[in-house]
Amino acid sequence: MHTMRVLIQCLIVGAILFGIISSIKRKKKILALTGMLLAIAATALGGSSVPINETPHGGLAIGLDWFLLDLFLMALIYVPLERLWPQYPKQGTFRNEWTLDVVYFMSTHLPLQILSFLVLLPATQATKYLGVPVLQELIARVPWFLQFFLAIVVADLAEYFIHLALHKVPFLWRFHAVHHSSKALDWIAGSRSHFVDDTLVRGFILVPLMFGFSQSIILAYLIFVTLHATWTHCNFGPNARWLEKFLVMPRYHHWHHTSQKEGIDKNFAIHFPWIDKLFGTYYYPDVWPERYGLDGQEIARAFFWQTIEPFTKRKRTP
Repeated sequence: MHTMRVLIQCLIVGAILFGIISSIKRKKKILALTGMLLAIAATALGGSSVPINETPHGGLAIGLDWFLLDLFLMALIYVPLERLWPQYPKQGTFRNEWTLDVVYFMSTHLPLQILSFLVLLPATQATKYLGVPVLQELIARVPWFLQFFLAIVVADLAEYFIHLALHKVPFLWRFHAVHHSSKALDWIAGSRSHFVDDTLVRGFILVPLMFGFSQSIILAYLIFVTLHATWTHCNFGPNARWLEKFLVMPRYHHWHHTSQKEGIDKNFAIHFPWIDKLFGTYYYPDVWPERYGLDGQEIARAFFWQTIEPFTKRKRTP
């Protein structure tokens, strides 16, 4: 509890400091001043010293503090990378529709992350029924890092096929189209995803992992996929030529999000490009895409209607 309070206090102080810096350097002061006012209001209301009516007992407790800390820490990792080495310098951090993606982060992306981690608790018991004993024993004999690598391969193969289905099955595309509606990519754009889409993907990944991998391996993978998937959406220009053959890089996944004909329905793998090569969906030119978003299709612009609209009858425009 003490550690959490310290982190919250650091978050409030950081918000004030960044607000001051932003108000000095940026022509538009409204966002900086709003952030500073909210941080000052949080301090006035008690900040990190707010008393808890009842001390949590017997398990995890998740509140608004987790949401804010997760958003702050993710921004602390990826925003400097995008500001220092952007592929699209004119895009900026506060691009069009960035507030919509923050809403998705808070309402869909982060809750499903928490749900995935909480699933590990009953998953330990579920592996008694889902697990294949011979497979579990075989995997347990190999070194931990090899187990981790195998888990990434299994998860990426599972994710490839559910991702393919989300593109090819018209009903499923209604939900996945929300994720592809962003016309500019950065670290938080990857959070724009319908809760049905996210739930399907997480389910298809976690279930096969439960067949043969331990709780520690699944936990490690969930942390890895959160960081890597966020990074692949980044507005980050530098590229490691030697690594891009083995690991999905931002430019590779950006081509999956293009509205240019040559890149549509390509690059479904989230970690390993060789999976796309194996199934004939690999596309990786030396240049970056010029356009992003949906090809000839429009969806609602507001979060509420984007959530409701996929449940109605709507055909995908080719």
